[in-house]
Amino acid sequence: MVPFDYLRAGSIEEALAHMGRPGLCVLAGGTTLVDLMKLGVETPTTVLDITALELDEVTVEDGRLRIGALANQTDVARHPLVRCHAMAVSEALLSGASGQIRNVATIGGNLLQRTRCTYFRGADWRCNKRSPGAGCDAIDGVNGAHAVLGVSRACNAVHASDLAVALLALDAHVHIRSLRGTRRLPFADFYQTPGETPQREHVLAADELITHVDLPAGGTTSASGLPTSERVSGYLKLRGRASYEFATASVAASLSREGHRIGDVAIALGGVGTVPWRIPAAESILRGQVPTPALLERFCDALLASACPTSQNAHKLDMARGAVRRLLEMLH
Repeated sequence: MVPFDYLRAGSIEEALAHMGRPGLCVLAGGTTLVDLMKLGVETPTTVLDITALELDEVTVEDGRLRIGALANQTDVARHPLVRCHAMAVSEALLSGASGQIRNVATIGGNLLQRTRCTYFRGADWRCNKRSPGAGCDAIDGVNGAHAVLGVSRACNAVHASDLAVALLALDAHVHIRSLRGTRRLPFADFYQTPGETPQREHVLAADELITHVDLPAGGTTSASGLPTSERVSGYLKLRGRASYEFATASVAASLSREGHRIGDVAIALGGVGTVPWRIPAAESILRGQVPTPALLERFCDALLASACPTSQNAHKLDMARGAVRRLLEMLH
């Protein structure tokens, strides 16, 4: 680890005044940043500690569930408003990492975590994400855990966040602030597929800070903030072992039910893409229909149509199909 300057911001305004400084990295929970600094992947000249900022509330406002960027994952996963309005968020958070990590890891930090690709984290390998233009040893190397969707010849590293998959299926928005102002961005527009610039993983500028995310509350809400009409959501994660493992394939879904038929529906995949993966046009196949095996196969065909598997990771496609079928059976 190289020497660095340490700053602690006491307010959002103070933090924003430092944002954009060359060589600066932001410290929230630190569960990703500290690891990457130890590996020499991140070498900041300045670390800006934002843990004192008041960005950890979970509330329902104007029919939207609002989750602060510095809320820790354990508190969010177990929060009654989250479990009532967005069960997929709770299940996604509880399926990732250990309890000790969830106790300090933050919502904003989870969304901005870097890939767990071995080639990215090992200095002996070529990696365009770590060193733009260096090449990618994963493309023709050991890539059984890598992405099959959204890949390019420059990078096929899989996106690691469970939470991001749930937020994509729940039509979340990201709230971003800088000294230039604020903006509210649909979550579907936040991440970028690698293309020829895999080092650019999202649209957050260097001088911007995530303050919170918001998503629709589950139906009409009562004075207590709890839902009075039903829309269900869930998250299912398939992995090599039941704990401390990243997804081989995962799925988040949010839907309403019209008797035996599916009403409105949104489905996103994780563990298979360079970004959380959703094709809204494909969801029209399911709306107003009884979810028969044949119908779900048609939907999965559309959802996975652009997949580019290798001989080592083609199994992810079958796992994704199985995860979609299983979760929809559970929710419907």
